[in-house]
Amino acid sequence: MHNRRDLILSRRSILAAMGLGAAGLGLSACVGVSSEGSKGADAAEGSSLRADFQQAPVEIPAEYKDRTPIVFWAPFTGVNFDAVTKLFDEFNKSQSDIYAAAQSQGSYNDLYQKFTAALRARKVPDIVCFPEHRWLQYWEADALAPLDGYFDDSWSLDVYMENYVGEGQVGDQTYVVPFARSTPLFYYNKDRFREAGLPEEGPKTWYEYAEMAPDLLRLDAGGNPLSAFAFSNGDQWYGQSHIWAWGGNFSRDTTITVDEGPMTEWLDWKRKFIHTDHFGYMAKSGFTDFTTGIAAACHGSTASLAGAKKTAEFEIGTAFMLGKDTAGPKVPTGGSGLSIVKSESQERQDACAELFRFLAQPEKSAQWHQETGYLPIVNAARDTDIVKKLVAEDPNYKTALDQVPNAQTADTITWWEAPVEKIDEAMAAVYGDNADPAGEVKKLQAALEDNMKKYADTITEVQQ
Repeated sequence: MHNRRDLILSRRSILAAMGLGAAGLGLSACVGVSSEGSKGADAAEGSSLRADFQQAPVEIPAEYKDRTPIVFWAPFTGVNFDAVTKLFDEFNKSQSDIYAAAQSQGSYNDLYQKFTAALRARKVPDIVCFPEHRWLQYWEADALAPLDGYFDDSWSLDVYMENYVGEGQVGDQTYVVPFARSTPLFYYNKDRFREAGLPEEGPKTWYEYAEMAPDLLRLDAGGNPLSAFAFSNGDQWYGQSHIWAWGGNFSRDTTITVDEGPMTEWLDWKRKFIHTDHFGYMAKSGFTDFTTGIAAACHGSTASLAGAKKTAEFEIGTAFMLGKDTAGPKVPTGGSGLSIVKSESQERQDACAELFRFLAQPEKSAQWHQETGYLPIVNAARDTDIVKKLVAEDPNYKTALDQVPNAQTADTITWWEAPVEKIDEAMAAVYGDNADPAGEVKKLQAALEDNMKKYADTITEVQQ
């Protein structure tokens, strides 16, 4: 998974990046779209073309100069970008009509800033990769092309894990297909669990883990007691699973529900776990403290596994996210999908769809899973030799696959970054500062209700 805490621009931040005030101007206005969300400039009714959007610069190798070029602005670096580049190279060699170029834009935050600037300059990439529902602000700006017209018997939403397809749709139209998708997991140090005499399969609930914690604290970690768990100051994604496990929600449709009781109960339980029992603490990066051996466990993404195995000098264990007092809670979906950007060229849009079709082949999805740790999001990928071998060699890969049936779309208010930051602040106040959970929840309820006023209409339209 991408770093879930990469700062993603809010709608208001996008306006600021374009030099526009929030009053009187929506994002759509600054890219040539009416406030009513009509088609872009010079676009025919029902068309996905934008005559005012032209392709961003792309360098085409001599061997591909006669092909239709398409450019993907990728929010990946390092291993993940290398894996994308490899897939694109394979696509370019598999046919003779299209040249696909992947350009790393850095983090998701970097991508959003650059894409916003590209919309203003009307020099756009052909493909972008948006996490979860963060694409909605660009759909509102009439910058994304619908994909349903490309679907057929061999490639459609039916090929992907069902839990993830709805996040790319508004009503009955699709704007995003799943690609780099994930779920959160409970990571733990199997070596230290063995040393403490604890079950190697790990805990299933927080109540169970609280009983295990004293045995872990008796172990040494560089001259200090080993901590049972390292939390982070940007844990909302994991908190989504917690509030579900405690029987609540951040929101239901357009109603904010954090003050119903379960969130206060969950935060108070964690407050005692951290500050009364001293079983855990809030780190700058819980995952870093885990992989360096300071903490026995932490939260992490499904897609963190490959990197963690390279970093940690111990045997890693993974388990489902912990329930309150019963195992197997619901978990939020994570990661990102692929969108086609509207432009002046139908030929390039068609070429993008051919690339998406290629990436949805089971073997290619399995390859992406193997090289990055993201889920094999194409259903048939699970039956490939690649995935079967991975699961046989490392059961941690099976944990992620087995937990997928528990994955569901996060609560509506978390579809935007501004409310997520508010939830993070409330969690961090309790986890880090021992703040009163009831007081934090009361403030959060008011803040999220204010946020919801901005998003309610979009939520209603998406859910039609």
